[in-house]
Amino acid sequence: MTRVLIVRTSSLGDLVHMLPAISDIAANVPDLQLDWVAEEAFAAIPSWHPAVNEVIEVAHRRWRKSWFSAQTRTERQTVLQKIRSKRYDVVLDMQALLKSIWFVRAASGTKHGLDWRSAREPLCSLFYDVRHRVAFWQPAVSRQRLLAAAAFGYQWQGDPDFGLHAFASGDRTAKPYAVIMPSASRDDKLWPAEHWQAVFDRLQAAGLDLVVLAGNDHEAARGQDLIDVRQNAFVQPKSSLTELAGLLAKARLMVGLDSGLTHLSAALGVDTIGIYKASTPVRTPLVGAGYTASLGDRGQEPSRAAVLDAIEQALASH
Repeated sequence: MTRVLIVRTSSLGDLVHMLPAISDIAANVPDLQLDWVAEEAFAAIPSWHPAVNEVIEVAHRRWRKSWFSAQTRTERQTVLQKIRSKRYDVVLDMQALLKSIWFVRAASGTKHGLDWRSAREPLCSLFYDVRHRVAFWQPAVSRQRLLAAAAFGYQWQGDPDFGLHAFASGDRTAKPYAVIMPSASRDDKLWPAEHWQAVFDRLQAAGLDLVVLAGNDHEAARGQDLIDVRQNAFVQPKSSLTELAGLLAKARLMVGLDSGLTHLSAALGVDTIGIYKASTPVRTPLVGAGYTASLGDRGQEPSRAAVLDAIEQALASH
């Protein structure tokens, strides 16, 4: 048996981009037992993949708020003890950030990661036994697949398989709907309200209800303001990641800002249109089996016409 530990703790979209690499490893490494270290808020994502044996949950985002408290120290030690209690053949760091390197150091086994020129935080490369060069400026899904292939000595090929087969039987016989993600944690990612209204008009003219996603109360209020006078439109109540994945899987299409949930939609094979303003789609384009459009770029929001044109193409794709 080949025992493997994957270290990639966050964020939501980054974990989604990891899934095809896990499918590749499972297809090329016989008798595999694979564990994955992931942030507690996103631990559902690796658990969806059939090749993942155990998800080791960490809480770095919560711990850093009270790093030296007794509870935080106890929780950190518990996680480290769990990692140390297993003997791994390969420890693959697919994050290359100093905040997660201590999980790599705690694990037994040959440690693989990116080399000095490839890592986002080059100092991480000093902690690996084997270092791999993977070009930085390429789509994240391809970059992760290349790193995994280099670590295990195979050539990856074919379209990415996100391993989200548990959601593949989505029943779309009910009234069709579009999922909208109009909010973000940063204001520089937001798209003008009048553009969203034009998008809503087109989607509802196509007979689609509107389901608006929100990550917190502030975003829920913004979403409610956008659909305030519309019929057949509502803000999705607070839901788990698994519930949201099920909702997305049954959608006719999704239009959203560059966010983890937008990338999850594409990974589920849903026709998905992403609006980029504060980030570039060069490194994180939407990837999936359905129609995808990654519009805009850092400092250059897509026009209303470009988004509406993409919606027309998505609606015509079925």
